Amino acid sequence: MTPDPPVPFEARTIVMRAMTGMYRLHDNRFRTPEFNPGPRGPGRFHFFGTPHIPVLYTAATEKGAVAETLLRNIPVTGGAIAYEDYETKVMAALEIKREVRLASFLGTDLRALKVAPEQLTTTPLDNYPQTRKWAEAAHGAGFDGVAWMSRQDNSDRAYMFFGDRVTEDDFTVVPGSGRILAVEPDKDWLADLCATMHIEVLPDPTLTA
Repeated sequence: MTPDPPVPFEARTIVMRAMTGMYRLHDNRFRTPEFNPGPRGPGRFHFFGTPHIPVLYTAATEKGAVAETLLRNIPVTGGAIAYEDYETKVMAALEIKREVRLASFLGTDLRALKVAPEQLTTTPLDNYPQTRKWAEAAHGAGFDGVAWMSRQDNSDRAYMFFGDRVTEDDFTVVPGSGRILAVEPDKDWLADLCATMHIEVLPDPTLTA
């Protein structure tokens, strides 16, 4: 069970320097640096506030972005990604233009908050109402976002930025970094990546009927 965040909330700080790179995998209805305004699609650390605080999720690597977005509900024993789950998904690299401060939900920084990964960053989705309280506490403490290790890829950092502290204009899209996951050769890239994790990327069913 996820406890309520401590009061006062004194998380350790990760300072993300200007020009730090990251990747965002997202639905094509958004621009790559465009924040999700909500309220559709509540998650581990969003949405909260009245009105809802917009959010933008990224990961330190392409693999981490895939893990956070497409692999969330696939067991470690393997499975499949349906075409409908990636047909509108695109990905690109971003660089942040200025320094930002993120609340650290990493490693021993969690111990400093007296919480374990299985209570905050690796919980199942039915516990998201509690984990969102921690993001809200970080926001209330003045942080620009939060950082943690991906539940599905604990070698890569994941990030979430608060849209009232960081804006689309604070990011630059890296030229030539874009991927359209339903189109070759990016579809092959995704299939090859997932195959190493015993996950099949299913084709467009209208082409195989």
